[in-house]
Amino acid sequence: MKFGVVGCAGRMGRMLLREVLTSRDRGCELVGAVAREGSSALGHDAGILAGLDPCNVRVEDDPVPLFADADAVLDFTTPTATRRFSALAAQGKTIHVIGTTGLSDGDENALSKAARHTPIIQAANMSLGVTLLEALVERVARTLGDEYDIEILEMHHRRKVDAPSGTALALGRAAAAGREVALDEKAVRSRDGHTGAREAGAIGFATLRGGDVVGDHTVIFAGDGERLELTHKASGRDIYARGAVRAALWAHGRKPGLYTMRDVLDL
Repeated sequence: MKFGVVGCAGRMGRMLLREVLTSRDRGCELVGAVAREGSSALGHDAGILAGLDPCNVRVEDDPVPLFADADAVLDFTTPTATRRFSALAAQGKTIHVIGTTGLSDGDENALSKAARHTPIIQAANMSLGVTLLEALVERVARTLGDEYDIEILEMHHRRKVDAPSGTALALGRAAAAGREVALDEKAVRSRDGHTGAREAGAIGFATLRGGDVVGDHTVIFAGDGERLELTHKASGRDIYARGAVRAALWAHGRKPGLYTMRDVLDL
């Protein structure tokens, strides 16, 4: 299966390159790597960029040939770039695996349109553990009911630019789905000053930033006399790369559609 990586010069992009290049025994072949225009990585060997031996794939800045040649493209970039890449994936009938966070409603609509023509797997977090956590949160929220207050706490490194994290919001959507409510109507994303008593049924979010934390997420179900906490802690970004490659392999031969990691794990 022929793989391409866009945004390959970033920290996550290099992880994706490494995962593809070390997964030859799973039938993975790297055929292209794309970085943004003006990147210092342009012209370099993608293998060396990933910290491995040369692989004879040069880093380019034009994604069009990549989407025409690859079977699957892994994309952990920016919302604007991902939106453009989804259109290229639709034209090339290329599997598009998206780990980009901070997508707007317009971006999501663009992905849905592109998914009419090719398989797209989109998840705020490609980790297998987080995918299982989402399923557990939905089930617990459905089982415990409104008498348990839901709070979602997340912490990431100081350089993360969006808050709450895409994973925290995905966990919030899972909790809302378990209670059969709309997250937008129940989410409380900030508290400051005299807020009054907590509203029943609210789903709260708290955000922490600092150091080099890869990603910690805890969903708290707080009831009278007891508290249940479900936690996932990431110690390395390679877990996201492994999940992305697994998603692409799963999508090979699938019908066009917008899929999630829950589909990949059959949850």
